Amino acid sequence: MMQRVVIGLSGGVDSSVAAYLLKQQGYDVIGLFMKNWHDDSVTISNECPWLEDSNDAMLVAEKLGIPFQVVDLSEQYKDRIVNYMFREYQMGRTPNPDVLCNREIKFDVFMKIALELGADFVATGHYCRKDSMQKEGEIMYKLLSGIDQNKDQSYFLCQLSQKQLAKSLFPIGELNKSEVRKIASELDLVTADKKDSQGLCFIGKVKLPEFLQQKLEPKEGVIVKIPNDSQLYDRTIPDFENRDEEMEFFSKKYDYSLSDGNIVAKHQGAHYFTKGQRKGLAVGGTVEPLFVIDTDVIENVIYTGEGKSHKGLYRKTLFVINDEIHWVRPDLELKEGEEMKVQARIRYRQNLESATLYKSEFGLYVDFENEQSAITEGQFVAWYIGDELLGSGVIS
Repeated sequence: MMQRVVIGLSGGVDSSVAAYLLKQQGYDVIGLFMKNWHDDSVTISNECPWLEDSNDAMLVAEKLGIPFQVVDLSEQYKDRIVNYMFREYQMGRTPNPDVLCNREIKFDVFMKIALELGADFVATGHYCRKDSMQKEGEIMYKLLSGIDQNKDQSYFLCQLSQKQLAKSLFPIGELNKSEVRKIASELDLVTADKKDSQGLCFIGKVKLPEFLQQKLEPKEGVIVKIPNDSQLYDRTIPDFENRDEEMEFFSKKYDYSLSDGNIVAKHQGAHYFTKGQRKGLAVGGTVEPLFVIDTDVIENVIYTGEGKSHKGLYRKTLFVINDEIHWVRPDLELKEGEEMKVQARIRYRQNLESATLYKSEFGLYVDFENEQSAITEGQFVAWYIGDELLGSGVIS
């Protein structure tokens, strides 16, 4: 009997070609479009309107001769993703809705709907691969980066579990983007030349301040510029008694106060800004642009530094609390006091960097070989060995 696959058709070229490849491989394919958002007032609608996308997805399904329907997940999306975003920004953290959307919506809510439709698997147009191995009589699934290193999207799936991976397929993970476009062109699919969508998972490009202002009130505060030669950065490195002390020292953020710099401008809410941000500060008169080096949402202050090599932007160690550590490969989980050499990244598109994981009683330290720019609370750090993503965590 044919195995059934439900694919999330997003109205983009990647999922269109993924659906075609599944059909070629002999699966019984059903296309579902996820409608996750109703409010067009905060989206830059000509960039990525869901209506146009669902229409393109329907045309692709028609062309490929597969059944198609739209599922409205906007309630669950609001509950699990949008509210989470508001909470995080309110606390002065910067969330990653795309990672959450995969864990909570595509590979949970959507997957349940697919399984109710009798699906054996759920497929998406992600540039990543899946493999499996036997370990102590059990099947272990591996999440591997996509062949196209420029498009590798394994990072966005860094929170998936073994249970979710068992039911997932990633048909285009072995292809380069140019090959995907070529297949779409040869099939004359409406999505062949369509630009890749940017912005929030299945919402489109969002005007972030307007989006956040739905819940987070504007509140005037000051922008402070911290000089690069501030004494704050001349920390004396003590002699450490153990690895825990060392890791705790290097993972500590700099603690700024108003007296550490000069007030250079005003802003409309520290909770709208994130570390490493340059746009939106609207401060002139500096040789190099200003970057956000920290925000204080309690006092409503934004701390900035001039130039992208400002010392306030850099740290080499970060911490993930126990509750926020996730192992895609639970069999490799570290015990207290154990270490592991890995490659890691703290944002999508970043090159993998050499690092050491160290497990303490209260969480996991990721100690990079080189200093990292704008380590941001609320974002995800993901760690790999070779091309396999082993786990991830929320930076605290």
